[in-house]
Amino acid sequence: MLFFILFILSCLSDNSLVHEIETIEYETITEIEYVYVEDTAPPPQDTSLDLLPIWVDSFTQPSSMNGIDILWVIDRSGSMTNEAAQIVTGIETMMAALPESDWRLVMINISSNHAGNSQIFPLIPGDGLTEAWVMYNSLGGSNREEGFNAVHTYITDNPYSQTWMRQDASLLIVFVSDEDEQSVTRFPMVSSFIDWISSQRSDFHITSIVHYAQYVSLCNNNPVAVGDRYLEAVDLTGGTKIDICTDDWAAGITEALNQVEPYNHYELSKRVKYAQYLQVFYDGRPVHPDEWRYDSVSNTVWFNPLPDANVLVEIAYYYQPTH
Repeated sequence: MLFFILFILSCLSDNSLVHEIETIEYETITEIEYVYVEDTAPPPQDTSLDLLPIWVDSFTQPSSMNGIDILWVIDRSGSMTNEAAQIVTGIETMMAALPESDWRLVMINISSNHAGNSQIFPLIPGDGLTEAWVMYNSLGGSNREEGFNAVHTYITDNPYSQTWMRQDASLLIVFVSDEDEQSVTRFPMVSSFIDWISSQRSDFHITSIVHYAQYVSLCNNNPVAVGDRYLEAVDLTGGTKIDICTDDWAAGITEALNQVEPYNHYELSKRVKYAQYLQVFYDGRPVHPDEWRYDSVSNTVWFNPLPDANVLVEIAYYYQPTH
C-alpha cells in the first residue's frame, strides 16, 4: 500500500504542489484629512506671524507743553436757581477732575459788563472746593446770557486777564448756562467767535454745559431754553457737550485734558501678542527702543523722553483676535 501511494505522488507534476500567492500592493499616503466631530476639541489654530493681524494705535502729541488756563463762564441769572443742585454737584465733580499741576482757573460772570471788571485771583494747584465756592459766590448776578462776549471782553478789554493767562498754555473755555447765547451783535455767527478765539490761542478747547432740547434733556421743560449756539461752538471745534441737568460734569475737564496734556504714556487698545515685534513711529520714522518701553501688565507704552509737540505717534503690533 505504501508503495502504491509513493508511486502516485511520483507521477504528479511539480505544479500540482505549488499554491499561487496574490501580489500585495503598497500605497503611499501623502495627505491626512482630519475630521472634527461636533462637541470635540476645535482644530488647532495657526498663530504664525504671517497669519496674525497687525494693529496700529495712534495719536498726535498736543501742541501745548505748558499747562492749561481755564476760563469758566457761568450764568448767574435768576433762572439758574432751577439748576442749583446741578451747580453744586457739577462744580464738585469738575474740581475733583483737575490735574495735580500746571493749571490756572478763573470763573467769570456770563455778563460782559461783569467780566470786564473782574479782578478775581485764579485758583491754582493746591486750591480746592472751598476756594472754588468762594470764587463762585463772588460773581454776583447776571443780566445777560452772552458767554461769547464775556470771553472777548475779559481777554481783550480786562487788563487783569494778562496777569495770569499764559500765551504758551492751552486754553479751556467752559460755558455754563440754562439759556442760549446772546452775543449776536458782536458775533452774529458762531463761527465768527471761533475765528476770533483761534486768533488768540492756537490750542483751545470748548466745553458747553447747557440745556439740551426737550426730547433729549433730562430736565428741560422750556422749548426755547436750549443752548444751541454753545452746542454749535462745540460742534465746530470738537469740544465737549454736557447736559446741565446731569450731576457729573467731570467730562468737561477730563476730555479737554486728554486733548491738551502731552502724552507720557499710551494704553493700547488691543492686547499685544508678540511684544518683541512692537514698534513705535514718530511721523512715520521708527523710534529707537531706548526712547520707549512696553509694560505687558498694563498693556501700555511709556515714552522717555516725551514726543515733541504736534508729532504723529503710531504704535504697531501683532494681536491675537478673540474670535
